[in-house]
Amino acid sequence: MPSPNFLPPRRCWAGLLSLVLLCSGCASMDRGDGLTPGQSDMAQIRALYGEPVRRWANADGGETLEYSSQPFGRTCYLLTLDRAGRLQGVEETLNEASRFGSIRPGMTPEQVSRRLGQERSRVFFSNSGEEVWDWNVPPDQGGYLLRFNVHFKDGRVLRSSQSMVDPERFPWLER
Repeated sequence: MPSPNFLPPRRCWAGLLSLVLLCSGCASMDRGDGLTPGQSDMAQIRALYGEPVRRWANADGGETLEYSSQPFGRTCYLLTLDRAGRLQGVEETLNEASRFGSIRPGMTPEQVSRRLGQERSRVFFSNSGEEVWDWNVPPDQGGYLLRFNVHFKDGRVLRSSQSMVDPERFPWLER
């Protein structure tokens, strides 16, 4: 008698096929392909990429749309719209220049979220009193998987760091 956790091959393949079909319907953005600043509007953005993960109101009356692939992906695109709902720009925030150049000590968690998008995880370290948020980011030149970390203490950025993900510990992760 098979164990209750055993899936017969036919059901396993059917489940895998369902998962592949489901994921193939997910929108993925590649640097705003198909969009034109000054012309594309919210309807075109939704048609191409679906609903954003989050929407941020901007001081000028426009808004920023967040398309993040966290917790498993390595990208976050921020699309800025003017008050008329027209696309003004597309920015990939997890590339090396964006992440290291934009996070400064003293920033609030909301400022970091608006800059880098949804984080992969949050962990609190009681000995140091730090809360650390992390993001999967594109691999380095050697192909090692990386995480960008932002350390908060008392509700403000203390510092940022980067850590390598050991491929031996997570062999299923794509390089």
